[in-house]
Amino acid sequence: MSAVITHFNTLTQIPHCSKEADKLMRFLVNFAKERGYSVEVDEANNILIKKGDPTLCLQAHYDMVCVGKAPHIQTYEEDGMMRAKDSSLGADNGIAIAMMMVLMDEGEELEFLITADEEVGLIGAHALAFDLKSRVMLNLDAEEEAEVYIGCAGGVDIVASKQDRYIDGVGECYEVAVKGLAGGHSGVDIDKKIPSAIKVLGEYLHQESVTQLASLHAGERRNSIPANAVAIVYSETPLKAKGDIQTRVLKEKPKVLKEGAKTLELIHAFKHGVHRQNRALGIPDTSINLAIITTDEKGGILIETSARAMSVQGLKELSDKTVDCFRSYDFEVKLVDRYPSWKPDVTEFTELVSQEMKKVFTKSTMKAIHAGLECGVIAQKYPQMQFASIGPTIRYPHSTREEVDLKSVERTFEAVRGVVKRLK
Repeated sequence: MSAVITHFNTLTQIPHCSKEADKLMRFLVNFAKERGYSVEVDEANNILIKKGDPTLCLQAHYDMVCVGKAPHIQTYEEDGMMRAKDSSLGADNGIAIAMMMVLMDEGEELEFLITADEEVGLIGAHALAFDLKSRVMLNLDAEEEAEVYIGCAGGVDIVASKQDRYIDGVGECYEVAVKGLAGGHSGVDIDKKIPSAIKVLGEYLHQESVTQLASLHAGERRNSIPANAVAIVYSETPLKAKGDIQTRVLKEKPKVLKEGAKTLELIHAFKHGVHRQNRALGIPDTSINLAIITTDEKGGILIETSARAMSVQGLKELSDKTVDCFRSYDFEVKLVDRYPSWKPDVTEFTELVSQEMKKVFTKSTMKAIHAGLECGVIAQKYPQMQFASIGPTIRYPHSTREEVDLKSVERTFEAVRGVVKRLK
C-alpha cells in the first residue's frame, strides 16, 4: 500500500464532517509540528503549515460531505477502486491531505493551506487572512486525472420558507417514498441524468392528482443530488407503488397543510438541473439543485437549493429567476453562502502544471469545472498569485457511491512531485 493511501486510511478514521472536523484539525496541526513545520490556525480553523522560504503553496480542504454511515467509514478496494461501505468515502478532499502528509514526512519546504468547511459554502476560504508567501498555488481538489483546471463556477444557496397552517384531510392517508437513489455531486454530476428523489416523488404525486400534503422530508445536503424523499399525503383514490415509488397506507390521520397543493405544484414546476450549457467550455453554464425540502409540526415549509453558474451575470439571472419562482408561490426567499466564479485563465503556472501532467499521463487538458473551487475565493484575496487545480479521478463524490481510482492517485501524486521539484 502506498504512503498516500496509508495516510488516507488514517484520515478516514478521524471524524471530519463539515462543521464537525475539530479532531482532524488538531491531528493535522500536531502532525505538522512533529515534523518541524510552523503552524498557524485562524478563527475559522483554517490551517497554514510552512517550512523554509517556499514559492509554492499546496491547497486543499479538510472537511467532507458525510452521507450514509459517515463519519463511520469502512474502506475497501475492488477493481482498482477504493470505496466505503454504505457511506461517502471522503476522498474529496482527503486524498489531497494525504498527499500533503507524505510531502511533510519528506520535509519539503512548502506552504500547505488547509481550509475548513469548504463543503458548506467555502466558509474557511472566505475567512482567510494569512500572510501567504508563495507566488503560486496548486489546489488539489479537482476530480479527473490528466486535467488542469483553470476556472470554476460560482454559486449561491437560495433558501425559501413559508408558514402554512394545518387543516383536516380527506380520503386515505399514505406514506409515499423514494429511497436509495444514486445521488451525486450537485455540480459535476448535475448533467449526468442522475434522478432527483424530490422530482421523482413530485412527478408521481402530480400524475396521481394528489393535492393534500401532510408532511415532506426530502434530500440530504445542499450540494448533493437528493437520493431520498418521503411524503405523507391524502388521496381519495388508491396510490400504488410504481418504479422507484413505494407506498403504504397509514392508520394515523394527521392534518394537512392548507396550501399543500401549491407546494406540490411548485415541486412539479421547478426546473431542477442544467438550465444552460456552456458550449465553449463543454460543461453546464448554469444549473440548480432542488436539494432539501422539510416541513415541521407548526406548518413551516423550508426549501433549500444550490445554484451554480460560470459567470457573475449567469448566476444573477438564475438567482433572479429562482427568487421570482418561489415568491410566486408565496415563499420568503434569502440568498446565502455566495461564492465567486474563477474566470478561466491560462498562465505561466498553468502551463508548468500541464507540462508535468503530460510527463506522467502523456496528455493534459486545461478545463473549467461546473463546481465551486476555493481558487475563486482565494484569488480575490491574493491577486498577486497564480492558480491551478488538479486531482486524481474521483467519481460520485457527495454520495455513498463515491470512489477513487488508486492508480490515478499515484500518478497524480507523481505530477504533484514534478511541480514541487520544478518550483524549488
